[in-house]
Amino acid sequence: MATSQTLRKHFLSCVICTEVFDNPCTLDCNHTFCRKCVVNYTKTRPEVISAKSLLCPFCSKMTKVTDPERPVEEWADDVKPSFVIQGLLDSFGPGSKDRVSCSYCKDDGETTPADVWCSVCDDAFCQKCARVHNRIPATRHHDVTDLFREVKVERKGKVMCKEHKNEHTKFLCKDCKKAVCHTCCTIYHRKCDQVVTIESEIQTMKSVIAKARGELSLKQDEAKTHVEKQQSKVNEETARHKQLESDVQSAGKTLIAKIKLQERKLLAELKEMSDKHIGQLKADIKLGEMSVQMYQQQTELMDRALQSEYDMDVYEMYQGCEAGDVEAVGDADLKEKIRIEMISFRQNSSVLSRAIDNLQLGEIDVLYEDVLDLEATPALRDTISTRVAGDVKTKDSYDVKVMVVNGTDTVVITDRENKCVKSFYTRNNQPCHSRLKLNNHPWGLTRLTHNQVAVAMPHINRIIIVGVNPDLELLSTITTSKTYVGITSLTSSTLAASSQSPPCVDILDMTGNALRSIGPLHNGKNILQHPNYLCTTRTGNILVSDCATKCVVCLTPEGDVVFTYRPTGDTALKSPRGITSTSTGDILVSDHHLHRVIHLTESGQFVGNILTDLKHPQGICKDGRGKVYVLSRGIKVFTFVTK
Repeated sequence: MATSQTLRKHFLSCVICTEVFDNPCTLDCNHTFCRKCVVNYTKTRPEVISAKSLLCPFCSKMTKVTDPERPVEEWADDVKPSFVIQGLLDSFGPGSKDRVSCSYCKDDGETTPADVWCSVCDDAFCQKCARVHNRIPATRHHDVTDLFREVKVERKGKVMCKEHKNEHTKFLCKDCKKAVCHTCCTIYHRKCDQVVTIESEIQTMKSVIAKARGELSLKQDEAKTHVEKQQSKVNEETARHKQLESDVQSAGKTLIAKIKLQERKLLAELKEMSDKHIGQLKADIKLGEMSVQMYQQQTELMDRALQSEYDMDVYEMYQGCEAGDVEAVGDADLKEKIRIEMISFRQNSSVLSRAIDNLQLGEIDVLYEDVLDLEATPALRDTISTRVAGDVKTKDSYDVKVMVVNGTDTVVITDRENKCVKSFYTRNNQPCHSRLKLNNHPWGLTRLTHNQVAVAMPHINRIIIVGVNPDLELLSTITTSKTYVGITSLTSSTLAASSQSPPCVDILDMTGNALRSIGPLHNGKNILQHPNYLCTTRTGNILVSDCATKCVVCLTPEGDVVFTYRPTGDTALKSPRGITSTSTGDILVSDHHLHRVIHLTESGQFVGNILTDLKHPQGICKDGRGKVYVLSRGIKVFTFVTK
């Protein structure tokens, strides 16, 4: 059962719903999914429906449907699973080994353990029922497999014809590209020129499979590398989160400490003043008590004097009253001292409220990948001058890319006329720049990693790798066999570069070796002449902006033409230059002579002009914060704001 579970997990599970295949279909690209999953995915893409095709959710290749007039929900019904997938399903799919009871005995109410599995009848049998099954003429040649032995994908058993169930499929019609039985050959393929035995083509088929496996292995390695990089990023971001969390807490503790310090100062001042005030009040009480006692003594003496029979007692008291000796002790001192009347805590609530509202521990700065709302209204937010010390000519730069390096937004441009690459960024709230002087003219520019770019140097047949930190540093040089002008990164190990002579797009490895050369034809002619600007779409295709043929071409890395945008009338291009693609598949193209940027859909349909009144725009790119950068008399920075 472990083998069955492993096969189900790795080979018999749909990558969309992650469940075991339910009514699977294998598309032309050899990727298999549940039919319902493929249809549901296709229904989300109107341009694919208009092309009357099924779209592969994995590689975005399209499979033409046999009867597009049927409802979309039925388009995948005629697409069968591959023989390999079907074989695995027959042997290990639902109802195979897990069906441990004999089907025939089960119908009789018994639960006899099954010993064999018939892939044609899709039933399990015990040994007794299997012997009966083998005696019946209609089923004696069916492919029966022992449930308890290892079953390999390369099965020794023969596959029965789906239409003529008593015959094996042992012929191949190369004209129809279909495996058939002898009866099918006689009935349906009599006029076909190339009908051969499958056995005679096995070596050729294996060679094709081996080559495809090698290419797939490379893609698998690239995917693994990507996963490892993403996992590394997860680890980095987890550590970064902990550090940022610590920084936020530290900022909070610092401000809390300052507030506590203010609190302690206020409490100390309050205690000092309160102690003084209370001391004064207690002194008043003491003096008052002494005065009460003194007044009491004097009144008693006066009473005695009034009651005395001696005239001298009355006379002495009279003299004392005349001299004012009856004043209480300390009255004069109390009147002369600076006394505290009252202590209160006065708080300016409005000032404090504003201070709290304006209190900033810091900001959480989030960088998104290709977030751009093209339905919003564009607004010019900034213009960055590209003129720096050392420049001789004032002509606009050629290409532009934006990246975040060590938390700093950095704009990198190629200045063809001044033979340099430049970066622009802000440090300590001050605009800064870096200038990397070169010995020749740089043209196309592409981002390789978060802090590296590749620059095409056509006049010397070089591609240079430049480090961006955000100051610029020349890291390495790649020698090429052609003069490449446009360049874009396809994967971590491959580039696409365009040439004018001959006009083509080449797939290169990181040593400059051309793996493939693409010269797309239209009506027998190459539709490329000056493919000066390139970019990579979200699906890994290559967008080419050609100012000579006045078109935009979308190519697969294998060389197939996905679409060509070359309309006439108001939507026609006059001199297309810079090109970029968003994470939603939208395409932006700058038109140098029409002074605008146009918006195309992922399938190459015109949407509208999103930026106008630009002076001779060249390179164009976008960042992860909803900004678009256009080279047009400096670097114009646009944001798209929802009304």
